[in-house]
Amino acid sequence: MQHKVLIVEASKTSMQLMRSLITQAKLRPICTTSLVEAKHVFSSSAPEEYLCAVVDFNLPDAPNGEAIDFAIESFLPTIVVTDKLDEDTRTTILNKNVVDYIPKENAQVYEYLTRLLNRLDKNKKVGVLVVDESRASRHAMTALLRRQNFITFEAVNAEQGMASLHSNSNIKLAIIDEKMSGMSGLKLISELRKTYSQEDLGIIGISSNTTSGLSALFIKSGATDYLHKPYCHEEFFCRIMQNVERLENIETIRRVANSDYLTGLPNRRYFFTRVTASLKVTPKLQSLAIIDIDHFKKVNDTYGHDCGDYTLKELAKLVAEYFEDFTAARFGGEEFCVYFSNTAPKKVLQIMQGFREAIASKTLTFEKKSFACTVSIGLTHNSKGGINAMLRLADEHLYSAKNGGRNQVVSD
Repeated sequence: MQHKVLIVEASKTSMQLMRSLITQAKLRPICTTSLVEAKHVFSSSAPEEYLCAVVDFNLPDAPNGEAIDFAIESFLPTIVVTDKLDEDTRTTILNKNVVDYIPKENAQVYEYLTRLLNRLDKNKKVGVLVVDESRASRHAMTALLRRQNFITFEAVNAEQGMASLHSNSNIKLAIIDEKMSGMSGLKLISELRKTYSQEDLGIIGISSNTTSGLSALFIKSGATDYLHKPYCHEEFFCRIMQNVERLENIETIRRVANSDYLTGLPNRRYFFTRVTASLKVTPKLQSLAIIDIDHFKKVNDTYGHDCGDYTLKELAKLVAEYFEDFTAARFGGEEFCVYFSNTAPKKVLQIMQGFREAIASKTLTFEKKSFACTVSIGLTHNSKGGINAMLRLADEHLYSAKNGGRNQVVSD
C-alpha cells in the first residue's frame, strides 16, 4: 500500500515543492490549504492510510499552530514547516509532540524532509534500546523515539540491557547512560563490543556528568556517539538519525560486496561466510548441491549474450524462491550452489528434484523468442572432510549427471 502524507500548507510555492519531494519519496501527497480543509479530507479516509502529516505553523485559519494540534490529536506523526525562525516559535513547536520542524527559508533543509519521510517508514522495523536507571529519563527518550516510529525497549541496568539485546534481533541502536548501579555505562559498552561490532550495533553514550574527556572515554570504550544531558530535542533526533543511517549504509555496502551483480543472489564469498558460520554449531546433517544449466553455451550462441543473462536471471529467481530457507548462491558462470543444514537427505533430494522439474517445465521468452531450459544437479550428503570435500563430491556427481544425459539429479 502506498502511504499518504497529509500536507497542510497555504503557500503555493511551498506546497509545490513539498508535493514534489513527497512524490519522489514514493508516497502519495494529500494537499490541503487550511485547517478546515484538512479536517474534512482526513475525516473521509482511514487514519492508517497516512504515514505522517507535514503542517505549516501559520495558516490563515490556524495562525498559532492549531493545525499542528489537530494532526497530533489525530495520531499522525507531525513534521512542522515554518517561515518564523524566532526562539519563541521554535520553543512552542518543540514543546508539542512533533517529529521535527523545518524552516522554510533554508532550501537545503527540504532535503532533510525527504530523509525524515524515508525514516518514518523505515523506523517501523528498527529497534532502539534505552538503558538508564532513571525512569523519567528513559521515558523521555522513548517518547521522543516513538514520535519517529521506532520500536523502543527499556532497561534499568546493564543486565537487563544485555538480555534485551540477546532476545531482540531488531535492536540496531542502544542509548546507554553512564551512571548506573552495578556495571557502569562505560563498562557495559565495553562488554557489548565483545559480541556486537560497530557495524552491527550503534551505541550512543549519554550523561549529565560534566567531567572533561567523558565523551572521549565513551568513544574509546566502543560508543559510536555521545550526547550530553540536558539535550536539545533537535540534536537528539539528528544523532539518532545519523547513527541509524550509518548502520544502513554499512549494510548496503555489505550487500553489494556479498551479492552477484547480475542476478542479485548471494555470491561465492557470501556462501562460504554463511556456511562457515553454520558449521560452528556442528550440524548433524549436511547436504550440498551444485546446479548447472544444460547447454548454456548454445543459448548464448543461438540467442546472444543478452538472452544468456536473461536466462541466468530467470533461473536465479527460482533459486531464490525454492531455497529461501537454505544457503544458496551463484558460484559463477552458469553454476549455482545450495547448502542444506540439518535437513534429512530424502527431503533434500525431493526439493532438488522439484526444482529440476520446475525449470524443465518453464518456458522462457526473450524478445518474442521462446525456448526451454534444463539443469543438471550434483548432490552429496557426505560431510566428511568439510565443505571443500563436499564441493568436490557434488562436482563429481554433476559430471555424472552431464554424462548421463543431463536434466537429472545424481546423488550419493
